[in-house]
Amino acid sequence: MDEPPIHSHYDTAFDEDQRLRQGLGRLELARVQEIVRRHLRPDSRVLDVGGATGVHAEWLLDDGHTVHLVDLLPGHVARAAEQLGDQVGFTATVGDARALAVPDASMDAVLLLGPLYHLTDRDDRLAAWREALRVVVPGGVVIAMAISRFASLFDGLAQSYLFDPAFRAIVAQDLATGVHENPTGDPRWFTTAYFHRPEELADEATEAGLEVTETVGVEGLAHWIRALAPALDDDGAREVVLDSARVIEAEPSLLGLSSHLITVATRLHLT
Repeated sequence: MDEPPIHSHYDTAFDEDQRLRQGLGRLELARVQEIVRRHLRPDSRVLDVGGATGVHAEWLLDDGHTVHLVDLLPGHVARAAEQLGDQVGFTATVGDARALAVPDASMDAVLLLGPLYHLTDRDDRLAAWREALRVVVPGGVVIAMAISRFASLFDGLAQSYLFDPAFRAIVAQDLATGVHENPTGDPRWFTTAYFHRPEELADEATEAGLEVTETVGVEGLAHWIRALAPALDDDGAREVVLDSARVIEAEPSLLGLSSHLITVATRLHLT
């Protein structure tokens, strides 16, 4: 997760905050909000691990939760503090999802809406899951997002990258191993990452000691149809696009169609 290509991608080549506020990124943001909101209790203490510049912390604060944001990149944390630091209930620190400087059982909910993207080693991903388990209260919720194993294949078709032999080679490795590497440095082709099969995400949560509540697809087919982006500007059309994702979110045969997957899990009550 601390590899230089990943730092460079987010520090200089890619603005995650703006990605989620523009175009079809708004579909991902809206769907993440829906899924997270149905699992959070009112006035929750939320740990936003890998929270970047605070795009999720912003709406969580508006919903009445307190939010502690942790991110590996100092630039992200500084930007989040600049944008949200004057809001009551918000704090932010630099930190690693695999070793959180957070007390045991001190959070009602832990969000992992990014760290698992860039932990290519399974032991590192399990470490992140176990840290989330450690810091969440009994009965609390851990919500983690991953990139689908098939994301680069579908993105390559949608944006015509797949006609480039260099991109096809990247996709072949993604499909075979889940480890996405981009030796070209082209920022359109992402950075070092791990792409999950749907069942892997839930399996990791279970192995870490959590009880899985659900695994759902986030965007459905709509994410791959770029011409749909203007529909998100119209309330009625936006609802149609969102509903197209909702109705298939738990369909096992279609989970991998979404660009992103979310697994929701809980820490069992102590007996």
